[in-house]
Amino acid sequence: MPPVSRTVRIGSAHGLHARPAKLFAQAAKDAGIPITIAKDAGSPVNAASILGVIALGIEQGDYVTLTADGETAERTLDTLAELLTTDHDAEA
Repeated sequence: MPPVSRTVRIGSAHGLHARPAKLFAQAAKDAGIPITIAKDAGSPVNAASILGVIALGIEQGDYVTLTADGETAERTLDTLAELLTTDHDAEA
């Protein structure tokens, strides 16, 4: 099964700072399959690494590409895409 990719726009008002990055990285880790995230055309990083995700400097409105490999890749990317498009700063 080939890897699956999806490009989404970041919804959190302050981008992927500590809290949304932690939620995202934990969900990626819990998925149990290899997942990467890349900002624009940049190099992908392990989506389960909170430090790697924060280091990308992702801001609201930025586009990121998620890539997952495994039987649950489509479902996992649906879940992760929803996390990234939600404004977690509005809930605080």
